[in-house]
This record gives sequence, structure tokens and C-alpha cells, in this order.
Amino acid sequence: MDGLLLDTEDIYTLCNNVILRECNRPDLPWNIKAQLQGRPGPEAGEIFHAWAQLPIPRAEYIRKNSELQRKHFPSAQPLPGVPDLLKTLSQNGVQLALATSSHTANYRLKTSHLEGLFKSFPEEQRVLGDDTRIPPGKGKPAPDIYLLALETINSRLRKQGKKEIKREECLVFEDSVPGVEAGRRAGMRVVWCPHPQLLKEYKGREKEVLAGLANGGKDQQVKNVMEEAAVGGEGRGRGWPGRRDDGWAELLQSLENFPYGRYGIRNA
Repeated sequence: MDGLLLDTEDIYTLCNNVILRECNRPDLPWNIKAQLQGRPGPEAGEIFHAWAQLPIPRAEYIRKNSELQRKHFPSAQPLPGVPDLLKTLSQNGVQLALATSSHTANYRLKTSHLEGLFKSFPEEQRVLGDDTRIPPGKGKPAPDIYLLALETINSRLRKQGKKEIKREECLVFEDSVPGVEAGRRAGMRVVWCPHPQLLKEYKGREKEVLAGLANGGKDQQVKNVMEEAAVGGEGRGRGWPGRRDDGWAELLQSLENFPYGRYGIRNA
């Protein structure tokens, strides 16, 4: 959601930089921000504080940051192409679910003034970062949040006596690198639409990102899941990332003029 549907990634940066400057620390660079994007709040916080080395207690940082977010998040706006994309998908009967690492309180701050936009996602098909159905330590880049989002759709389809959707029939929209990896490890196709500065950060490594390999296997979550997957044999959707140029992910610099036909979707 952040940085994909809404312009909130720049708001996160703004809030952090206000505090960093107050503490005579440099602005948040994109090589660090790239590691924060898409991850659950507690994990992103550990990465941020390890870099920032702020001279204030963490509780004070959280208080200051929360105040700034409460001030700025209600001004969040959809990114270019998002309203038309959601409208077209809905009109074509595409089953939609929201999977975001944002916790409930921040989700409400960012979206309460945009109810019309988020009506595209049925209430029961919104999976937030503090959803108790996601096991601890299983946020992005683990695939759990996307697998749960799919299950929310299939649960409704089962009740309606309709055919369930398979993982390989899903299309994940992501802006973050951990999010792309999560989608690939869920066995789903992925559209990566990154912030321009993030794209610069990964210049020359785009194919690694699209394959879900940009972590280089260093993340312990990746190691654990891949070991589990190896027990049952390799295969898409068993926790493995993808392969370079396997055709299961593509890079788009904007969601404007989305190539619907490529995915068998009509755009009247």
C-alpha cells in the first residue's frame, strides 16, 4: 500500500528526517530506506535505529514520530494511475485483496479520508501488518501475508460455491524489494512499481529484485523457508524465490497506462 497505492513513503521519510535533523544526524539515505520498505514496523525499527544511533531514548523517538505521522498521514493521496487501476480491475470482476505491513492505527490515519478508493477491497479481504493470523517473524519478505490475503478471497469463494483461485493465478503489486520477494516466494506473479529513488538504488540489479533474489539469501527467514521447501522438493509456491528472466515478474515505473491486455484483462 505505502509507496504503491499511496504517496506515504515520502511522508515516512519526511517524519524521520525531521527527527534526524533535530538530533544532528544526516537525512535518511535511500540505501537504508530500501531496507525498511515493506517490512513489519518492529523489524524496520531495528534496522533504522541500528543505522541512526539517535542520542534520544527509543520511546522518545516513537513519540515524536507518531506525532508527526498523525499530522501528515491524513494528507496522503493516491499515486498516479491507482484510482483508474482499481476501478478497471473491479469492473472486470477481478478478486482484490489488500496486503500491507501497516498496522491498524496507521492504516486508518492513511486511508480514512480515502474511503472511496479503498472500497475496492472488501473489509474481510484487508490483511494488515498486525493481523494475528500472521505468525511472529513472518512478515515480508516471508510469503505469509500474501498467502493469507489469497485465503481471505478463497474463503469467500468457498462460501459462494465458486472455484478457488490458485497461487499461480494471482498477481501481486509491490513497490518494495522485500515485498517482491514475498510475492515470488508465495508462488505468485509480481508487478514491481518502485519509487524512482529506490529504482536508482537497485540500478543494474533489477533482474535480481524481480526474481526475489535481491537479499542474496542473507535473510535468515529466507534460509529457513528454503530449507523447509527443499524437504518437499523444489517448485514454485513452496517458499522459493524465482529465477532471473523467468517471466513471472515485471518492472513498471508507474501504474498509469497499465498493460491490462498482458494479463488478460479488458480495459474499456
